[in-house]
Amino acid sequence: MRTNLIVALTFIVALLLSVMPMPAPMDLGRPMWVAMVAAYWVMALPHRIGLLTAWVAGLATDVLYGQLFGQYALVMTLVAWMMLLLHQRIRRFPLWQQSLVMLPVLGIAQMVLLWLSSLTGSRPPILLFLLPALVSALLWPWVSSVLRVIRMRFHVL
Repeated sequence: MRTNLIVALTFIVALLLSVMPMPAPMDLGRPMWVAMVAAYWVMALPHRIGLLTAWVAGLATDVLYGQLFGQYALVMTLVAWMMLLLHQRIRRFPLWQQSLVMLPVLGIAQMVLLWLSSLTGSRPPILLFLLPALVSALLWPWVSSVLRVIRMRFHVL
């Protein structure tokens, strides 16, 4: 019960950070907070957090952004699936190498978002659309460290 509450609270904080107002130039590189939190929990607790949790977090993101319903749910499920495939290897890597792995994982997620948004008729510039994946990969060591401290502090197993 306690584990579920802590994980849910971290997702809520990620959702709040996702809609926090930012200056217009910085908004282009808004980190993928929910995807990073989902990736961390899937990597840390693959026996408890998986595709269903990522799908629900994606649906919450869809509702929050007012996007095509299921768009972010698909992307979060894809991120969780890739992390489930890689979690045994990636957990052993130092944080800087984990960042290098997170770049293509989040980049693929952004490309799927680009593809889905182009299907609906709104197509942003391609190169700038990958900026959030780069920013998120650069922030991964700090996000991972903060979530690890939370996990250890509250004995989330």
